[in-house]
Amino acid sequence: MREILRVGKILNTHGIKGELKVLPLTDDPKRYDDLEFVLLDGKEVNIEGCKYQKDRVILKLKDINTIEEAERLKNKYLEIPREYAVELEEDRYFIADLIGCTVYDTEGRNLGKIYDVIQTKNNDVYWIKEPKELLIPVLLDIVLDINIEEEKIIIKPVGEWQDED
Repeated sequence: MREILRVGKILNTHGIKGELKVLPLTDDPKRYDDLEFVLLDGKEVNIEGCKYQKDRVILKLKDINTIEEAERLKNKYLEIPREYAVELEEDRYFIADLIGCTVYDTEGRNLGKIYDVIQTKNNDVYWIKEPKELLIPVLLDIVLDINIEEEKIIIKPVGEWQDED
């Protein structure tokens, strides 16, 4: 399991006083209200202010006071140590913990490692790139077991749920 979790990506500046427009990488953007600091390039930076704008978070970080300073942070990720992460409900997982898990079907076939998790309106989708590209809908009748400690996920055999061309 990763000890550092991404909670946002800096998209742009906001205004001229060093505020940052952030894409939240968390299910609950209001989560920022509870954070005192974030890690930026591995260094702890205090949060001085936070407000919300549609699906974005506007953050004011300590010692970032000009548009020029904020401009240099574009496309960087904001992270937190795992110990500051929200506690997840049962059968919920951090995407960072799912990426890299090996997916097997109930017949023991290794289908590959999760490359990414695509979040859709209805359900998440596990994306495997190799050995063969595969998109797996994360539904209870397809994904049967997730073991983060062993980095192992068990699903129904692909032929039982995937439409054949």
